[in-house]
Amino acid sequence: MAQDLQGRGAIVTGSSRGIGAATAALIAQRGAGVVINYRAKAPRANKVVKGIESSGGSAVAVQADLTEAAGAQQLVDAAVQNFGGLHILVLNASGGMEADRGEDYALKLNRDAQVNMVTTAVETMPAGSQIIFVTSHQAHFIHETATMDAYEPVARSKRAGEDALRELLPTLDDKGITLTVISGDMIEGTITATLLDRAQPGAIDARREAAGRLYSVDEFAAEIVQLVGREDLPQAHTELVGGAEDFLRANS
Repeated sequence: MAQDLQGRGAIVTGSSRGIGAATAALIAQRGAGVVINYRAKAPRANKVVKGIESSGGSAVAVQADLTEAAGAQQLVDAAVQNFGGLHILVLNASGGMEADRGEDYALKLNRDAQVNMVTTAVETMPAGSQIIFVTSHQAHFIHETATMDAYEPVARSKRAGEDALRELLPTLDDKGITLTVISGDMIEGTITATLLDRAQPGAIDARREAAGRLYSVDEFAAEIVQLVGREDLPQAHTELVGGAEDFLRANS
């Protein structure tokens, strides 16, 4: 694989498993040094780091709860100290279906933490850097298309996060930093899909039937990473991946 990201530092939030881990591994294959972010489970994050290193890449695991004020700075500091700077920020961490985190957790993580991560990171990121916000069709289109009842609070909080990041565009323009949004359908095998199917049995089967098929974790990660380093993307470009046709038809 081309080492076109050599010399760049990257952060992938929520990258100790699933889409984040797969995305981090692909970015590292292209030469970037990657900060692997985890909230609580160090062994899982360390396993991701070892996998990257065994393939010749560079990574470091950093514990940081993004809903806490200091979490974002810890990640930025790690990128600077380990890889000489921060050039790529993938905002993958999301949640809100966890029963033990409080009813306002979805907004804290999916909106407030995303804004805090970006406002902290842009103080370090040089011109030409890129921020990628990962979302879902269910969230991106929530104002126009209803989603599954169990997922609606998460969808609305993720859309609030996307809207809040778009409000930062004047600052990003001033700094020469690009925001890219990538929206995918429900992804097979993710914790969100598992929790949703538990809360609303049959929901994933219904979504799979409507979409034709759902992407795997590795397939969606590849779609995210193919946006990294793209210089032809306009500011705030939204990439719709897999299964968006019925959402678009509903909003046409």
